[in-house]
Amino acid sequence: MSRILAIDPGNTESGYALIDLGTREPINIGKIPNDHLRRLLLTANEEVDADHVAIEMVASYGMAVGKDVFETCVWVGRFAEAVRGNWYPHSEPQLVYRKDVKLHHCHSAKAKDANIAQALIDRFASGEPNRGKGTKAAPGFFYGFRADIWQAYALAVLV
Repeated sequence: MSRILAIDPGNTESGYALIDLGTREPINIGKIPNDHLRRLLLTANEEVDADHVAIEMVASYGMAVGKDVFETCVWVGRFAEAVRGNWYPHSEPQLVYRKDVKLHHCHSAKAKDANIAQALIDRFASGEPNRGKGTKAAPGFFYGFRADIWQAYALAVLV
């Protein structure tokens, strides 16, 4: 089974989604502190063991940015460096811009996070209760998804 790991980096925490390449089903998802995710990548932990890794890349759109954006850029590099280590000897992480994720799922560069989540629900969990999340007793396709996990999953589906 081939697996894809996608990371939506943040300045302190990052969302990630490990999915099955063939079925696109989530295998493992989470939003955890950046140091913890980096350690998982460096130690070839089963939680993030993948054949291919994609990281969302920060892009400049001409607007002024602050400290948080620059700190996120540092984490993109740290995650990429961890992936290039001996655990992924033949794998260069794929850096993907957010604009490409929006265009793939919503056919519009103006799409918002909610639009992307809805496109994923329509594609993979149409008709399931609670926006595809289901319940604790009857988990749906997107059970446990929140915040940046949606964006990491959207990135994984794209690549």
